[in-house]
Formats: sequence, C-alpha cells, structure tokens
Amino acid sequence: MEKLDYEQMNGLSLAYIGDAIYEIKVRTHLVKTGLTKVNDLQKKSRHYVSAKAHAALFAIMQEADYLTEEELHYFKRGRNAKSYTKAKNTNVVAYRISTGVEAMVGYLYLSGQEKRLDQMMDWIYQQVEDGRTDDAKAK
Repeated sequence: MEKLDYEQMNGLSLAYIGDAIYEIKVRTHLVKTGLTKVNDLQKKSRHYVSAKAHAALFAIMQEADYLTEEELHYFKRGRNAKSYTKAKNTNVVAYRISTGVEAMVGYLYLSGQEKRLDQMMDWIYQQVEDGRTDDAKAK
C-alpha cells in the first residue's frame, strides 16, 4: 500500500479510514468470540460501533486518562471537522465525538501504530464487554 500522509489529511478523511478499520476490527473480534449468526453479529456490533457507543467510550477514555496527547490531537481534528452529513439516530454531540474517535483510529492505522491500535481495540472490547459503555450512556 502506498503510504498516505496522515498529517496532511483533514479530520473527515481520517475518520473515513478509521471507520472502516474500526468496523473490521470489531467484526473480526465478534466472529472470534464464536458468534455465527449474522443477525446476532449485527446486534452485538452496535454496542461497539454506534455514535452513542463511541461517545461513551470516549468519556471512559477521558476519565481513565487513556489517550496520548497526539491521539487527542487527532481526535479533536475529527471532532471539530465541518461535516455536511447529518447525524442519524443520535444527537449532534455524540455524532461529532464519534467522528473524532474514528479520526483517531484512522491516525493510528495510517501512522503505522498497529500495536497501539490493537492495544486500544482490546481495551475497547473490555469496556464494552464489562458493560461500562451502558453505564456511561445512562449518566
């Protein structure tokens, strides 16, 4: 693959890539858990990939001081990007946070930080599976 200059990419382009990477990592994780029915996989994936889930996860990341300054920089680049699409099934704030999380994932992927990305995804799986995102959404 030709190396992309992630430093010059806008937040929405980073989020576009990050969304795809995040989705495939979650899908792979869920299949590895032994789920085989597509309907079950789809229902379970919502706990990881929805804008509400991203917002809850980001709140937990902040609370745990989980992100590096660089990761937070790319999160903000995505969150603050001017999007011309409307949020579906969520509020604007959650949608923008979700875009930020996706941009951060895009940054980690494009900058070749696979080990950190895998570490972050494992941490995310744990938060969701421990029910912590449900608690954060209820607050």
